Order: sequence, then structure tokens, then C-alpha cells
Amino acid sequence: MEPDLHELLRSLRVWDPEVTDLPAFDPAAAPAEPLPLFTRWFAEAVAAGQAEPHTMSLATADARGLPDVRIVVLHGADDDGWSFATHAHSRKGGHLAARPYAALAFYWPLLGRQVRVRGPVGAATAEEAQADLHARSTGALAAALTGRQSAVLGSAEELARASKAAWERARHAPDTPVPSWTLYRLRADEVEFFQGEARRRHVRLRYRRGAEGWVRESLWP
Repeated sequence: MEPDLHELLRSLRVWDPEVTDLPAFDPAAAPAEPLPLFTRWFAEAVAAGQAEPHTMSLATADARGLPDVRIVVLHGADDDGWSFATHAHSRKGGHLAARPYAALAFYWPLLGRQVRVRGPVGAATAEEAQADLHARSTGALAAALTGRQSAVLGSAEELARASKAAWERARHAPDTPVPSWTLYRLRADEVEFFQGEARRRHVRLRYRRGAEGWVRESLWP
């Protein structure tokens, strides 16, 4: 018998107090710019034991404006923007070539927190992209060398052969370049911090880039 989706949904809880801590958040005490607060919240998610806190949803749109979303890994965040990487010929790479604008969402349920970021996206230099790739694991390089991301796959055997060859090359030639590998940076126009609250009086703080710097605004939950 197939599971009953509606029964399963009704049985689940959000922010179970046995595993979730909802810290107080005072927007008035937040820094003037979003990056220091993001760094602090990220460190607190790591300290709380949040699984894979560096994963994030990446939303893009194609040339027709149709949206798409997937989970990717954050490669860094600094004054140049929030960084992630993929092949230029992948679906998201094609979207960003047509519409160089994206949105990110981080969710750290152990603390009842979300961070949303959106803004224009640009590509780093090829040298930076290759340095980023080769600083990562052998598996990351092997995956990049397997190539043809988002193309139609003929068979599992075809993937197995390509992956085996890629792993061998990654182990024996760890400096192998992958020309299509692209490091993207999202320069935020808006960054929103969401802190859950037990009585549903959630705290939302939005940073909006203005002509003279960042503007901070509290939002209704």
C-alpha cells in the first residue's frame, strides 16, 4: 500500500522543541551591512550541528522567464558576493547567461532561521574558477571532469564509464583544468534574515542596497 501523503503531512511538526532552539533576534542590534550577520548566523548554524549548513537553494529563470530551483553548495561569501560554481553549459549556466540574476535561500531548521539573498550574477575569472575547483576534493574534480551536466543520459553504463575515467584522471592529474567550470558571484541587492519565534511572531530583517549604502527594514511575518 502506498503511503498517505496527507496523513504524513499532518503528523509532522515544524521546529520541534526537542531538537530546535529559537534564539532571540533583535534587528536594532544587527550590523549595518548584511555580510557580518550572515557570517555570524552561518557560524552559529555550524556550532548547533546543523547538517550541511553550506547548502542553499539557487533559483534562476530561463530566457522565457520560467523559473527553476535546485540545491547547490556555497563556495564563499565576501565583499564580491555569494559564490557558487557549475559548468557554463549546465541548465543553470544557460539560465544565467540569458538572465544574469538569481536568488539564494538558506534554511537552518535547528535554529528556525532562513536567509534569502537576491541580485545580479557575474562570472569570476577563469583563473579564479580553476583555483576554486582544484582547492576542492578529488570527488569534486572527478564530477566536473565527467562533464555533460544537464545533457540527456543514454544509459547508466555510459555514466559509469565516464565517471570511472574521470576519477582516474582526477587522482593521477589533480591539476587537470576544466574549461567549462565557472565560478559565479551573486552581488546582493537584497538580503533578508528570518528568525522563527514560538508564538509565530517571527522576526524578519531586510537589507536593501540603496544609493548611499544598505537600508535596513523590519517586515511583517
